[in-house]
Amino acid sequence: MLPAGSATSRLALHRWQAPGQCAVCHGWCRGALCADCIARHAAAVPRCARCGLRRPQPVDACGACIAAPPPQLRTVCAVDYGFPWDRLIARFKFHGDVGLAGALAGLLLRALPSDAAAAAGLVLPVPLAPQRLAERGYNQAWEIARRVAAATGRRADARLLLRPADGPHQAGLPLAERRRNLRHAFLVDPLRRTHLAGLRVALVDDVVTSGATAAVATQALLDAGAAAVEVWALARTPEPGS
Repeated sequence: MLPAGSATSRLALHRWQAPGQCAVCHGWCRGALCADCIARHAAAVPRCARCGLRRPQPVDACGACIAAPPPQLRTVCAVDYGFPWDRLIARFKFHGDVGLAGALAGLLLRALPSDAAAAAGLVLPVPLAPQRLAERGYNQAWEIARRVAAATGRRADARLLLRPADGPHQAGLPLAERRRNLRHAFLVDPLRRTHLAGLRVALVDDVVTSGATAAVATQALLDAGAAAVEVWALARTPEPGS
C-alpha cells in the first residue's frame, strides 16, 4: 500500500496523464495541470483540521468546531473554492470534462497528510441520487475517489453509501435548513453494513460548501458501524468575507 504524497503514489497518478495543455495557463505539460500553476494556485494554507476552513494558523479545532464539533474526525482540503479551481470543477462536474479527474485527484493526493491514507480502511464517494447520476452520467466524487484510492493502495466502493433520492436545492439556504433537508438523504446498504464495522473511512467529495452534506453523510456511516470518518475534499468554500 502506498502512503499518500509518496513519490510512488505521485508517479501512479502521473502515469495516467498524457502530454497536453494546462487547463489553467494553456502551456504545454504532462496532464491537465502544469507544475507552475499547481505551485501558484494550490499551495498549502493553514486550516482547521476538523472542518477544513482556512485559518490564520493550523489548528486541530477552530472555535466553531470546539463549540459544535462536526462528526468527522478530520477534513482534508486541497484548495479553496475560487479561481482557477471553481471554473475547472464546474467543467469537470457539469460539462462532462472527466479528463480533468486525474489532475484533480492529484491535487487531493498532494494535500493528504502522511498518515491519512495509511489509516483509511475504505474510500467512499459522496453518492449522487439515481436521477442526478442518470442526468450527469457519472459521479464526480467517485471519479476522484477511485483514483486517489488506486494511487494509495486503498479499497474504494461506489455502492456502499447510498443517496436514494435527491432533495431540494441547497444553494443559499442557512446551514440549519440544509441539514434538515439532508436529514434522511444518505443510508448504508442494509445488506452490507458489516463491511463498515470498525473501519476508518475516507469520504471523498469534490467541494465542501457549508459542511452539511459531509456531516450528514458522515453520521450515516458512523451510525452504520464505521469507527471514524475523515472527509477528503478537493475544494473548500471559504467563509463569507474571508
